[in-house]
Amino acid sequence: MSATTAVSHVIAIDGPAASGKSSVARRVAERLGWTFVNTGNMYRAITWAVIQRGIDPCDTAAVANIAATLLIDFKTTDGQTSICIDGHLPGPELTGDAVNRAVSLVAAVPAVRERLVSGQRSLALLGSLVMEGRDIGSVVFPDAAFKFYIDASEEVRSARRQAQGHTDKVAERDRLDTTRKNSPLVTAADAVVIDSSEMTLDEVVERVLSVLRSRGLAQSSAW
Repeated sequence: MSATTAVSHVIAIDGPAASGKSSVARRVAERLGWTFVNTGNMYRAITWAVIQRGIDPCDTAAVANIAATLLIDFKTTDGQTSICIDGHLPGPELTGDAVNRAVSLVAAVPAVRERLVSGQRSLALLGSLVMEGRDIGSVVFPDAAFKFYIDASEEVRSARRQAQGHTDKVAERDRLDTTRKNSPLVTAADAVVIDSSEMTLDEVVERVLSVLRSRGLAQSSAW
């Protein structure tokens, strides 16, 4: 499936680590009755598989080889997708510190991104999607009709990660995500940028829905 397929039915929500994009995307999908797609968890699942096999996340060739051999299946349950790796559906381990520290390294491997981007585009066959990530509006669906970039200051994002009990460094994640050669984290030129530093989750969600209404997305009594 090409990047231009079904773009009128995709809302792309990008942003850096701990910006709140996943929570916002999930809420927006619920309000619209669309399918929520967390692409970050897809890269986390590959990272988890790499760690489980004792592979050094810095070993690009080994990571690429694993990415090529994994059996990957996307599941949809209760309005959101998940990724199954070699018959296993990873859960809480996806947000563990080991995965947090390594996911930006694994996600930078071109073979990993190429395989997952292809799968992400194929999900448009499911219907209307709210898809979050780091390259949705710039690479996966560059022609999406609705694009958002959820941001927050480094200090706020670091505090959020610590409050969640995680020890990974936001600044290092940012450096790796924005400087990788393949699909770096960028703000799409036509994305609506929302700084969530001093906003509640509900406020950000309402801001997104307001923009969607103003741009002609059909309204529903549910939102």
